[in-house]
Amino acid sequence: MTTTVMSALPTSDALRSRARDALDAVGSTARLGSPGSGGLAASTPITGDVLFTVAESSVEQADAAIAEAAQAFTTWRVTPAPVRGALVARLGELLVEHKASLAELVTIEAGKITSEALGEVQEMIDICEFAVGLSRQLYGKTIASERPGHRLMETWHPLGVVGVITAFNFPVAVWAWNTAVALVCGDTVVWKPSELTPLTALGCQALIERACSDVGAPVEVSRLLLGSREVGVRLVDDPRVALLSATGSVRMGREVGPRVAQRFGRVLLELGGNNAAIVTPAADLDLAVRGIVFSAAGTAGQRCTTLRRLIVHSSVADELVSRIVAAYGQLAVGDPFADGTLVGPLIHSASYRDMVGALQQAVAEGGEVIGGERVEVGESDAFYVRPAVVRMPAQTAVVHAETFAPILYVLTYETLDEAIALNNAVPQGLSSSIFTLDMREAERFMAADGSDCGIANVNIGTSGAEIGGAFGGEKETGGGRESGSDSWQAYMRRATNTVNYSAELPLAQGVTFG
Repeated sequence: MTTTVMSALPTSDALRSRARDALDAVGSTARLGSPGSGGLAASTPITGDVLFTVAESSVEQADAAIAEAAQAFTTWRVTPAPVRGALVARLGELLVEHKASLAELVTIEAGKITSEALGEVQEMIDICEFAVGLSRQLYGKTIASERPGHRLMETWHPLGVVGVITAFNFPVAVWAWNTAVALVCGDTVVWKPSELTPLTALGCQALIERACSDVGAPVEVSRLLLGSREVGVRLVDDPRVALLSATGSVRMGREVGPRVAQRFGRVLLELGGNNAAIVTPAADLDLAVRGIVFSAAGTAGQRCTTLRRLIVHSSVADELVSRIVAAYGQLAVGDPFADGTLVGPLIHSASYRDMVGALQQAVAEGGEVIGGERVEVGESDAFYVRPAVVRMPAQTAVVHAETFAPILYVLTYETLDEAIALNNAVPQGLSSSIFTLDMREAERFMAADGSDCGIANVNIGTSGAEIGGAFGGEKETGGGRESGSDSWQAYMRRATNTVNYSAELPLAQGVTFG
């Protein structure tokens, strides 16, 4: 498989200048140290170089940030929800104004191509719009009471401090999903971003602080912690953190979940995805190829919703695979800032090592690998790769594991029951899709005995969720839901209220006492 390689890369000095300009544009006053000067390294996967160092938060600073957020909560929770919504509305306006600058930081730190980086910031804008509307729709229920002269109802109240831990691959959008909703719900937020993306976090913090200043909200409603594992542990273990929303690996979730549960806190976990698409003989193959290629190769395979397994009917497998391989050959790999580039870099050497290991294991388990080679782009030490297509004889051990890289395993099936069983046979349960023009196949896939994932799409790929629908998955994906629909309820506590407006005092269930 041949792939176009974009040979020129911007220099690290040029990227350093662009990052400074973007941070200045959003109003960040954070001090940036030179590489090697101590602190947290701010690197770029575009060249593999360290651009700056930034001040790392200490454990003591983490404790202070949580204390500040907890104190701010006492006044923020009684601020009317529409007034809280005004803060999020202002944040949305600032994001519109500085969309290009924040997207620039996303590309520099996460390696996303420009259109994907802009799309991520657009997600932030969209969730702000959603949350502003939500600020006037935090509805409870009125329930019929069995007792005359009584009213039974539910009310929803702010929960407390929300700790947010995010991953490198969506360095700004996931923070916004949590923060916009949490703020209108009356919560305060303490955010620990990935150590790999401190510059984007500094940009976001500058914008939320400016929004607070513009509307007169306490700046302590949103705090930022930059640091390593020890800082995150403080969020996990501190009883003042009412909800911990964590995005990352299954391994991380196995550690975080029990620790928060031990102190009776709440968790919202968004963990691994090993997403599959079924392609039936009734599929529109032109549509399928487009959906598959973006889902499998977009973001260099580094989305939690990346398509990793293609389950295709044996009658169309050869044709579909040949078309995907041909499409992969047209994907330009290289500088994510360059026009025409569709596949940027892997985030670091460990990702490349994992990809090589997975492909070697696939061959050992009987797979046939097409693509997957490292490509040299410029003279950098960065890690650019060709997306790989791997035809597998069965769903072996390597296929059951999620590798955060552009590897698409291809399996064949004979019956739809067999295809659905393959879809469901992995421990993860985030996203799934089916390509078919047969209504019965589509409906079966979405039925109770169909896909067991949190997302089940028809005639689109596994990635590219809209903020209006709740996002999350089942099984080892963690069970959390963020963003749209009724996910706001995770950020609030529910109270059941009974109001007696009669002069009598009947007891429920016909109990008499006295």
